[in-house]
Amino acid sequence: TYVDALPQLVNPDTGRLHTSYNQTGTVTGRLSSSEPNLQNIPIRTEIGRQVRRAFVAEPGWKLVGADYSQVELRVMAHISGDEGLLGAFARGEDIHASTASAIMGVPLEEVTPDMRRVAKAVNFGLSYGQTAYGLANATDLTQAEAEDFITAYFERFPKVREYIDTTKARATQQGYVETLLGRRRYFPELQPGNRAPHNVRQAAERMAINAPIQGTAADIINIATIRLHRALRERGLRARMILQVHDELVVEAPEEEVETVAPLTRAVMENAFQLKAPLKADLKVGENWEEI
Repeated sequence: TYVDALPQLVNPDTGRLHTSYNQTGTVTGRLSSSEPNLQNIPIRTEIGRQVRRAFVAEPGWKLVGADYSQVELRVMAHISGDEGLLGAFARGEDIHASTASAIMGVPLEEVTPDMRRVAKAVNFGLSYGQTAYGLANATDLTQAEAEDFITAYFERFPKVREYIDTTKARATQQGYVETLLGRRRYFPELQPGNRAPHNVRQAAERMAINAPIQGTAADIINIATIRLHRALRERGLRARMILQVHDELVVEAPEEEVETVAPLTRAVMENAFQLKAPLKADLKVGENWEEI
């Protein structure tokens, strides 16, 4: 998929790969990337890391990568207004460990990697409308344990449950949901009178729960992308943005500009939108994509 295909796509004039971005290629509002798709290159496998190592900055330049930290969970905390989630973000806690501590009733420092893993699956799963069956499949829990875990989660974070219920009701009532910035996604299959099969309606409900969250995250990174491009131009910098991959922006900068570009990138990303759980961007600088 990568090792054979990528060299064939190198532009003969520039000696570089140039992906194409499509603004309307996804239902979530995220950009999609094609020829080559640079958004699906694996990072957790050795071959994936080797492929990423092949994406290098020009001699005398560096790559600056800035990645939003848990942007969808921050959006969920903001939209739901849940005090438990907002409090954990305000204290700067590891949100998955904090969730495990709250649900399992153990002190934060006693949370094991396994507990954190289950809490992480729940944190992300619920924003995708995950059921106990889905959670059991994603973890080592039995379905009964998964049901208990979700019940405990909603007792601890009641406004997340409220968000899920009101979003499903709104999607059914008006046939669409909106991001925080007002971009809509329509769900005609949920409208009264629509005779879509039960499984189709269930899938639409799950997507309706997720659309305002993932859609807002997409809006935020698109705002950051536009503003960062503008900020680099206004300052007369040679640095250029070269990639947007999900919640990450990658900039290529001459070495002497890195000290200016790195904090500028972080500032633009963290100020793209004001959330009650403030945006946070993690920054890395390196010679190649794997390093960052």
